[in-house]
Amino acid sequence: MTQRGRATRPTGPSGRPRRSDGPRGADRGGAPRSDLNARKARLREVIEPVVTANGYDLEDLSVSRAGRRHVVRVIVDADGGINLDTVADVSRAVSAALDAAEEAGGDIVAGEYQLEVSSPGVDRPLTLPRHWRRNAGRLVKVTVRGPEGDRQVTGRIAAADDERVALETDAGRVEHPYAELGPGRVQVEFHRLDEVSDEDFGDDTDIDDDDEDLEDEER
Repeated sequence: MTQRGRATRPTGPSGRPRRSDGPRGADRGGAPRSDLNARKARLREVIEPVVTANGYDLEDLSVSRAGRRHVVRVIVDADGGINLDTVADVSRAVSAALDAAEEAGGDIVAGEYQLEVSSPGVDRPLTLPRHWRRNAGRLVKVTVRGPEGDRQVTGRIAAADDERVALETDAGRVEHPYAELGPGRVQVEFHRLDEVSDEDFGDDTDIDDDDEDLEDEER
């Protein structure tokens, strides 16, 4: 699920004219990594409180280049998942917060930019307790670390709390503390696709008909 805005002239994600305090050519050529990190940190300062205040978790935030403009991608989630209405609500709230922050303190993202808000897809790794909890009942593959070396385990998430996860495997039920686990990967079960919603795959449908190919990913 993705909420996109179209920026055909220097505007904020809500379509209002953006401030222009100077030339933008240097940024289009590629900003130094330190500037990118500072920009991302500033974006997080503005965006995360808005997402949290609306009852959701900010799972990821990235900035990339799409031709002459930047793309700000915001991944949000919550217990029970989120839907398109949620994405639209969060997108409007984040857009308003970015506009207000820029009005108060100048451009956060140099040049034109496009805001995208979406939910995590099934391909996103499970790295935090809440990720495991929200995927209860799904089949996952994970690397388990042990004194005799690492091994791959595939099992269905039976339960998960703040300390450990329980997996139902072919050998029976096993429990592992998160410290023993690498990132978990949800396995798509084709015979159960009717149980998986479109949102689980992350909707990257582009409604901007002149988008250029993404390039120079800046994470």
